[in-house]
Amino acid sequence: MPFLDWVNKNQAKASTDEVPYHLLQQVKTYGEPSENLLIQGDNLLALKALLPFYAGQVKCIFIDPPYNTMSAFVHYDDKLEHSQWLSMVYPRLVLLRELLAENGSIWVTIDDNEAHYLKVLMDEVFGRTNFSANCLWEKVYSERMDARGFSTSHDHILVYQKSSKFSPNQLAKEQNSSQFNCWDDKAQKFYRRRSLRKEGSESRRQDRPSMWYPILAPDESQVWPVKPDGTEGRWRWKEANCIANKHELDFIQRNDKWEIYVKQYLEENPTRPPATLWLNQEVGHNHEAKLEIQALNNMDVFDTPKPERLLQRILEIATKPSDLVLDSFLGSGTTAAVAHKMGRRYIGIEMGEHAKTHCIPRLEKVIEGEQGGISETVGWNGGGGFSFCKLGEPAFDAEGHINPGIKFPTLAAFVWHFETGEPTKKSFETPCLGVKDGVAYYLLYNGILGDRRPAGGNVLTRPVLEILDEYFPHDGPKVIYGETSRIGESRLAAEQITFRQIPYDIKVR
Repeated sequence: MPFLDWVNKNQAKASTDEVPYHLLQQVKTYGEPSENLLIQGDNLLALKALLPFYAGQVKCIFIDPPYNTMSAFVHYDDKLEHSQWLSMVYPRLVLLRELLAENGSIWVTIDDNEAHYLKVLMDEVFGRTNFSANCLWEKVYSERMDARGFSTSHDHILVYQKSSKFSPNQLAKEQNSSQFNCWDDKAQKFYRRRSLRKEGSESRRQDRPSMWYPILAPDESQVWPVKPDGTEGRWRWKEANCIANKHELDFIQRNDKWEIYVKQYLEENPTRPPATLWLNQEVGHNHEAKLEIQALNNMDVFDTPKPERLLQRILEIATKPSDLVLDSFLGSGTTAAVAHKMGRRYIGIEMGEHAKTHCIPRLEKVIEGEQGGISETVGWNGGGGFSFCKLGEPAFDAEGHINPGIKFPTLAAFVWHFETGEPTKKSFETPCLGVKDGVAYYLLYNGILGDRRPAGGNVLTRPVLEILDEYFPHDGPKVIYGETSRIGESRLAAEQITFRQIPYDIKVR
């Protein structure tokens, strides 16, 4: 597979591992207590801070990164040189991949300036076989008459899955029930007829020779897909399908000739697969998005919002209620607002001050039951809540010392994630963090064994090991983190213990 190369690519790849871990500091809760988070801070640092708690848990990621259009933006520095833009995007994509669930998907909006480079870059990060679709969103409703050359009407939405476990949801479709005027006694359903003979383009015999074959009519005569003008056509179905699904065929005799139809049944909840062309009549356009923001904050309209209907379509395809949604370029807060109204859990990350001036007020109005955007469509009447957080201090300083503000459960979450790649699913209250693949993991820190002296209980000694064996026994390999060990290497080997010193072994790993 070809790879994209640019100046300082190796530095960009290495920067992912070098991103320091920061603590998340909860500032205030709005509305009812919930799992929803709005984080103000650099999204690269925030994504790394989320890893120990959310790795592999996010069902849908939507991001609308700066487009690198070489034009001035009030809220973003979008005027980046091409290689700088790629170096900005790459480490963020790597961390987003780690947060994505195995059956999850990531959706990225971008225009033609970087779309094709981004496609190759995402092939590298997510794997080319995990490319799902390139959806085209019609972002305007008319041409720009002042455009020089072409008037651009669309943006790209690149869709990648974490693995083959991702399956897009079907979308609802309308059926005109008046057209379904035939009744099937066996199926107990109304249906309409659709010609089995292919019509329109590629409907000739030479277009699909294998689709030219006879079908036996009720009177045992042979019916061929001959067009009304007498030329040879073809069937829609393969011969094996006709044999296997003959009960779905209708034979109608007109003017001494048999015509064959496929039964299309009237469904109670008809669906269709999602298409890749998204017209603005269906999912909104840029002007609609700005009007939505104006209704919420007419003093300072955000430059590049996305319409709520666009995010609604994405979440309909990619998620179900209670799934976790992440947007690390939250902007004006559209993703969080739509997720809130649709009953999804969400995490939104925004660096600028408009995390406070735009996102918080918008989500407060959502909680109050505002009726803009998709509210009426989804029956939104208010409720719920979210927590506003900021990035706190680094978990480890430049010398490798642990931040004194880190408590045992937080460091335990880091250790568990480092060792297993999994997020924490519980509140750690004992030195035994859990067992993964037959290996038990322990952490001696912050006086977890009851000794509240600064280094009390943080050192692996024979008495401490006896306590661990008595109260948290494990018959198999153990990994024990602590300040230092005073047990010899031979004893550690005999007990199947791997000792790791904190904080150094954490930072190295």
